Amino acid sequence: AMQRNWIGRSIGADVDFVIEGREEKVTVFTTRPDTLYGATFMVVAPDSDLAAELIAGAPEELKKPFQDYLTQVQKTSEIERQDASREKTGVFLGRYAANPVNGERLPIWAADYVLADYGHGAVMSVPAHDQRDLDFARKFGLPVRVVVDTNALVTGMIPVIPINQETGEAELPDDLPPLDPAVTGVALLGEGRLLNSGPLNGLSKSNAIKRIIEQLEAAGGGRAAKNYRLRDWLISRQRYWGTPIPILHGENGELIPVPEDQLPVRLPSTEGLDLQPKGTSPLGAAEDWVNVTAPDGSPATRDPDTMDTFVDSSWYFLRFMNPTDDTRAFDPKEVDKWAPVDQYVGGVEHAILHLLYARFITKVLFDLGYVSFTEPFSALLNQGMVLSGGSKMSKSKGGVNLGDEIEAHGVDAIRLTMAFAGPPDEDINWEDVSPAGAAKFLARAWRLAHEVTSAPEIEWKRGDVALRRVTHRFLAEAPGLVEAFKFNVVVARLMELVNATRKAVDSGPGAGDAAVREATETVALGLSLFAPYTAEEMWEMLGYPPTVAAYGWRKADLTLLVETAVTAVIQVDGKVRDRLEVNPKIDPGELENLAMQSAAVTRAIGDRSIVNVIVRAPRIVNIATKAG
Repeated sequence: AMQRNWIGRSIGADVDFVIEGREEKVTVFTTRPDTLYGATFMVVAPDSDLAAELIAGAPEELKKPFQDYLTQVQKTSEIERQDASREKTGVFLGRYAANPVNGERLPIWAADYVLADYGHGAVMSVPAHDQRDLDFARKFGLPVRVVVDTNALVTGMIPVIPINQETGEAELPDDLPPLDPAVTGVALLGEGRLLNSGPLNGLSKSNAIKRIIEQLEAAGGGRAAKNYRLRDWLISRQRYWGTPIPILHGENGELIPVPEDQLPVRLPSTEGLDLQPKGTSPLGAAEDWVNVTAPDGSPATRDPDTMDTFVDSSWYFLRFMNPTDDTRAFDPKEVDKWAPVDQYVGGVEHAILHLLYARFITKVLFDLGYVSFTEPFSALLNQGMVLSGGSKMSKSKGGVNLGDEIEAHGVDAIRLTMAFAGPPDEDINWEDVSPAGAAKFLARAWRLAHEVTSAPEIEWKRGDVALRRVTHRFLAEAPGLVEAFKFNVVVARLMELVNATRKAVDSGPGAGDAAVREATETVALGLSLFAPYTAEEMWEMLGYPPTVAAYGWRKADLTLLVETAVTAVIQVDGKVRDRLEVNPKIDPGELENLAMQSAAVTRAIGDRSIVNVIVRAPRIVNIATKAG
């Protein structure tokens, strides 16, 4: 979504306006050509070539105000210019354009809310249906014409209407004042039928857009078009470190590609080179490097700028396939074998920079036939931030010295803490996590391996069925959870398995049970993803050769996951009095009878009267009583 918004694809129409006293037409892009009859003026970017040309032919008394305004605009950032809440500013250029659908004269203004490099650097202004245009029109007293009947109700224009106390409703009076944006200051942005639009009157937005484009195309005054917010990528940088641009500048300003046999162009030595900032490219001072001979023998100079480092990082993944090849950028066969990248993990800040550039370069390489795919990364995960006090951690503020944490708890505990803290794509607060708790859990898991290997003999013919169910439920779920990046859930399941195994050792069949060993080995396998040092020690202790990381998931026995019995809780007046192992498909009536036959339930009821019995088979029976 971030890339989609950054690219900013818009569908609409290019409309050609004839400027009085100018032979060439001015093209304006609009997403709402259906509102063309509502255009009452035109606005151009003050820093555009068009504005400079138009003011050159304007009366002298308008030129100085324009120059003063242009100076002011050049000191304003693009972000400020696009701030919708800013007071609108502008100057009249003394020129007029003709509306192609009705011939109406439209005054042309320069205003900083229009950007020179978006669309064509000029917009048709429909103040009744665009808030920025309306703010500008009201500021400078320009006409406002409603051309879409939105049936809107504008806050502040409706008088207080009493509510009928019997029905709780109110009725709008028939004599509501007209909703004139010039008066209300609120543009009518909704959709509706067109009005004040000649042959388009009564049409819906979609039909009107289709009709107006047909009308423009037939008259040679416009056409359907797409526009993009995305700007050209300026890759040149005035710094030494970076990839040299392989372009020569000829005597007459011509651009000459460096011959292929002279590639790659390498940076000159920094010895004797002044790299201090001087407002110019530092490579310009390397005269022996800059001054060269063009292929035709004429004098030429190298481009002193270097490329943005994003150029290099836009295709590094292709170079990884054969990084030692000195004859080409990458081997197409190796790239076809390994690419595209299966999974990319990176911060969300890369979405509109590195990732966008990498996609662009990949699509260019595809068009040129160098790669067989159009997308460089098959899947993307944007990891969350580690926060402290609600703010992003950094080296200068709120950082955590992991060296101290590792010294206190061990690196495995820190890794496990991060995995268990939450989904990797969500932010976590460091104050909410517990490396000490993770260290205690790892110690419990390690003790299981020690106790299993210290047991006198494994009883292979036995096997705690309940523990085996927990083990194989983990084996069935864990691979899918890992693939879905639900590492915190995997760790939670490991904790459940360790707890169940501990219970089997302490109050069940003991450490010598086959199910206990199976569970402990499964714990070691699972921990290898998050706590490799602990897992390796456990694995070796259990008698296996290293490394545990080389072993895959064991296959789950799905028959163990079929429940043959569940625990039904029997409550009397809200207190648990007994637990019964029953068939998962037990009939509610049968479950109630079993509950009533329980000695513990009989004692709890005593001589009290049963007033209600609620059965939710197969999990619960709740018996309510009262004093007899």
